[in-house]
Amino acid sequence: MTVRIVLQRVAEASVEVDGQTVGRTGPGLLVFLGVAKGDTEHEVTFLADRLLGLRIFEDEAGKMNLSVKDVQGELLVVSQFTLYGSTLKGRRPGFEAAASPDQARVLYELFLQELRCSGLKTESGIFGARMKVALINNGPVTFILESSPVAKASPI
Repeated sequence: MTVRIVLQRVAEASVEVDGQTVGRTGPGLLVFLGVAKGDTEHEVTFLADRLLGLRIFEDEAGKMNLSVKDVQGELLVVSQFTLYGSTLKGRRPGFEAAASPDQARVLYELFLQELRCSGLKTESGIFGARMKVALINNGPVTFILESSPVAKASPI
C-alpha cells in the first residue's frame, strides 16, 4: 500500500478535542494523513519530503511556483484512518486496508518529526481522538499525495 495524504492550502485551520483547541495554523497547509497496512518509515519520509517541496503557493506572477518551505508556511497535521475506507461493497465503509492503530501512530509521529525538522511551525491533532477540524481553504487548493503512484499517467 502507500501512505496517503489529503492536503489543503489554508489561510488558517484549527483542530479541537473535547472543546479545547489542540492545534492551530495560520497560512500554510492542513494535512490529513492516512496509513495503510504494510506502510514503512521509508514511505513516510518520502512523502514528508514531497509535501515540503511541492510548489502549490503562488509567486508574484500568480503562478503556483513556491513550496510551503519557500513561503515559510505553517502546517497542521491530522491523522485520518478513513482515507483508507473502502466503499466498494455494501453501504458501510470497510477499513481492512488501514494500518493498525499501533503501526499508524508510530508512522504518524515519524511524519510529524520529519516535518518539524524542516523548521516550519508544525502542529497536530491528537492521534485517535474524536476531533473537530475547522479551516479556511485558500484557493480553494486541495491535493491528494501518495508515497507511490497508483497508476502511471499515459502520454497525451
